[in-house]
Amino acid sequence: MIEQSGQLKLNRSRKNLRRDVGHAIADFNMIEDGDLVMVCLSGGKDSYTLLNILLNLQKHAPIEFNIHAVNLDQKQPGFPREVLPNYLESIDVDYKIIEQDTYSIVTEKTKEGKTFCSLCSRLRRGILYNYAESIGADKIALGHHRDDIVETLFLNMFYGGKLKAMPPKLLSDDKRNVVIRPLAYCKESEISKFAELIEFPIIPCNLCGSQDNLQRQAIKSMLQEWEKNNPGRIESIFRSIANVCLSQLADIDQYPFKELRKDLNLKLNVVEIV
Repeated sequence: MIEQSGQLKLNRSRKNLRRDVGHAIADFNMIEDGDLVMVCLSGGKDSYTLLNILLNLQKHAPIEFNIHAVNLDQKQPGFPREVLPNYLESIDVDYKIIEQDTYSIVTEKTKEGKTFCSLCSRLRRGILYNYAESIGADKIALGHHRDDIVETLFLNMFYGGKLKAMPPKLLSDDKRNVVIRPLAYCKESEISKFAELIEFPIIPCNLCGSQDNLQRQAIKSMLQEWEKNNPGRIESIFRSIANVCLSQLADIDQYPFKELRKDLNLKLNVVEIV
């Protein structure tokens, strides 16, 4: 039972998250009237929060949309299979647990010393995309938040040599699905606070074994240090993703640098005025 002071904090945190989610949905037209939104659950704080806020918005939104929660049981050793079904039944939401042994494939195919995350992500994405199409889902909702997006930006710059992040709304490469990230404007710290206050039954993402020194963790640590020394820096970096000036970068495929010429007519006009 949450005490009164805790309830006030919970309500305030939910209000903050609802505001940010509402703004993201509106800015990117993420959810439309009549949509079936498939919400992907991992058992972590982010996906629990995503489902909770969308269910809350569903009750008050000026449009009608349906929610279908989905979890992919990848058969990792020690995965507590009963946690998510028990939780989803307790909140009376339509859901599906998909059982696919991707764990064995990942552990078999990944070379020693390499991380499982990349292959695991690709397999998981394919299974979820296929399921979304099979149920006629209009949108696939993922729990990535603002900090995830900024971390991905630096991962791609530092390790991939590309200036890209994770968009709040994405048409999949095969054009079959639209992926949305309603938590795109939400701070991870606010999500952590909310998850702690509401006491979600968190399933830790360490079931694949301990894999230290992951690139993402290194980026996260770097950004946390920046934010500690310069509060507001992560927010500033995130705003820059939505405020791109192509003429001030160097991608010749995205901006016509080769066609740039002096405007001789403008120069003549200036001479005449003088």
